[in-house]
Amino acid sequence: MSSPATARRARTVSQTLALLIGAVYLLVGILGFFVTGFDGFTEHDHSQTLLGFAVNPLHNIVHLLIGGLGLALWRTDSGARTYGWILAIGYGATSIYGLVVANNPDANILNINGADNGLHIASTLAGLAIALWPRRDATARR
Repeated sequence: MSSPATARRARTVSQTLALLIGAVYLLVGILGFFVTGFDGFTEHDHSQTLLGFAVNPLHNIVHLLIGGLGLALWRTDSGARTYGWILAIGYGATSIYGLVVANNPDANILNINGADNGLHIASTLAGLAIALWPRRDATARR
């Protein structure tokens, strides 16, 4: 008989990445409010930055939601992979949006700057890594 410790499945790479990225985005969302407060919800003001990344309250809320999703979905491999697809598709679209509206204050409701665009592209790639990371073969571990 196997003990409870050996019966537990090891955390997959996808789960670890989903947990880590979710925690970071949640933390960034919280810290963003120390920079922006709650005023100017969709304000385009590149002077409000967190480590060089432009933020506003709406952008902070998006970070909180993405972070919360990561923390909610990391517990199972399939949940983590779903989170990966959400990151890949969501941040893929956000990357395109950011490139189009970065210099248009009327359309840039998330206050995206060049640093944000780079991070969003990296988040898209991280999402693909989470979603597509090879699954472990259970028989290879015997």
